[in-house]
Amino acid sequence: MLKRIEHNGQLIAIIIPVNYHMDGISFFTPDDFSQQLAYMNRPKGYFIEPHVHKRVERAIHYTLETLFIRKGKVKVDFYTNEKTFLESAVVKSGDVLLLASGGHGFTMLEPTEMIEVKQGPYTSEMDKERFKGNPNC
Repeated sequence: MLKRIEHNGQLIAIIIPVNYHMDGISFFTPDDFSQQLAYMNRPKGYFIEPHVHKRVERAIHYTLETLFIRKGKVKVDFYTNEKTFLESAVVKSGDVLLLASGGHGFTMLEPTEMIEVKQGPYTSEMDKERFKGNPNC
């Protein structure tokens, strides 16, 4: 089952578990998000017409991240934009996690391999503000 973490009507994160399944295509993010996340399940022989993506200027104000958990298990702590703890969730091998807003911290519960996708260019420390989370989450 897809899990959406929200606070005061704002999407904080989406967790797509490894066993998520549906037919067709489903976009999980609103059209105005600077990163789009969708799931596709198509039958053998389904054809997607070849295409290129046009150059379009976009303004990106916040970094969205998508994590693909290749191996392991991770506890993710979610925070509001004001750095208040909301809740924790565990993601594991095969799960996908979109971090849309607010803050987040990670504790590896097992040796873990992840792939991270986010908009660029990455501006290092200009791109994030670190803060002390709740170690007891």
